[in-house]
Amino acid sequence: MHISFLIHNAYGIGGTIRTTFNLADALADHHDVEVVSVFRHRDEPVFAHDPRVRVRHLVDLRKDSPGYDGEDPEHRARARVFPRAEGRYAQYSALSDRRIAAHLATVEADVVVGTRPGLNVHLARQTRRGPLRVGQEHLTLDSHSAALRAALRAVYPCLDALTTTTEADARAYRGTMRLPGVRIQAVPNPVPAPVVEPADGSGKWVVAAGRLAPVKRYDLLIRAFDRVRGQRPDWRLRIYGGGKQKERLRALIDDLDLYNHVYLMGPANPIEPEWAKGSIAAVTSSLESFGMTIVEAMRCGLPVVSTDCPHGPGEIIDNGVDGRLVEVGNVEAIAGGLLELINDDALRHRMAVRALQDSARFDPARIAERYESLFSGLSRRSGPSRLARVRESLHRTRGALLSGAYAVRDAAGRDGLRKGRTA
Repeated sequence: MHISFLIHNAYGIGGTIRTTFNLADALADHHDVEVVSVFRHRDEPVFAHDPRVRVRHLVDLRKDSPGYDGEDPEHRARARVFPRAEGRYAQYSALSDRRIAAHLATVEADVVVGTRPGLNVHLARQTRRGPLRVGQEHLTLDSHSAALRAALRAVYPCLDALTTTTEADARAYRGTMRLPGVRIQAVPNPVPAPVVEPADGSGKWVVAAGRLAPVKRYDLLIRAFDRVRGQRPDWRLRIYGGGKQKERLRALIDDLDLYNHVYLMGPANPIEPEWAKGSIAAVTSSLESFGMTIVEAMRCGLPVVSTDCPHGPGEIIDNGVDGRLVEVGNVEAIAGGLLELINDDALRHRMAVRALQDSARFDPARIAERYESLFSGLSRRSGPSRLARVRESLHRTRGALLSGAYAVRDAAGRDGLRKGRTA
């Protein structure tokens, strides 16, 4: 089977990029796999990948490259297919619209997988007849604006399947989005086993990792650790990651006189050796669409104290068995969860063993098997049966209607733009 992933930028750093390469590498054991990056801004991807996985790009933004597209006039014209309400809209253009359309019209694959909402719109509207069209949602439905949900509802029925990272989000899509005939299935993100030895639990370190962004609520973690310091001044906290909140968090650490107990470590790649130096992981987010860092920490043998935020932590952590779930936004609850594991060595070690065991279900080979099963089921459903032919006809008809509607809208927009220029 030939499987083609379409991703925003395979050459950057981020959870979706890492997840895509993890899954592509696992699928490459039995399939022909490629990763098509819309944009390319550096020579090589940050994340290492299996050499059997081909990586190529559509728009070259390397200024020193002979194929540099940054000066193309279309690159400065706004996108009309990529939805305006999508968070990455400003980075897309008439040039990316055209290159994506050309790619999807000629793609030689059995399955095409989109990895973000805007690309799923392209997938639904522009993929040639033949390949299975599978959209991935790495964020939650609740995190999408009303405008984006409306745009997705209009075209997602042209997909064959939509995957979410949690069962809770899959239920949300089934319950609130009208997607007849589209298979909606939860498939968690794959996380490979680390190449380092698991943590031995001897280090008196709590470790956290992720973007220094408001949603991660590291301010609460720092305040909670101030309470931990009051009882256990021999323990320390390391926070890995970069982001706009760095100076604000640094000021909070200084205000609480925690500069000898809480350390902002900056980004780390790979992160696994840093997890393995700790004994407890902490996640204090107000929202986690999945919770990659939770699984990464567990795969390194760390029990995780996490807020029970929507949607991922509660589906990853078995509360009281391989980690601890605490109330969202509650500093006292976070501090209590940390101190419970800090003060009880036997409990901490038992949870660490279970965390290592339970996190094996996220191994890329197991997740790849779930995708293979999904693809095979979709292929059988799209086979030569009368029902499948009717469904394909409906797909094509709806796609043609949508494309016609978009063409009318785009033409009206261009006419309005011309009239504005000549007025």
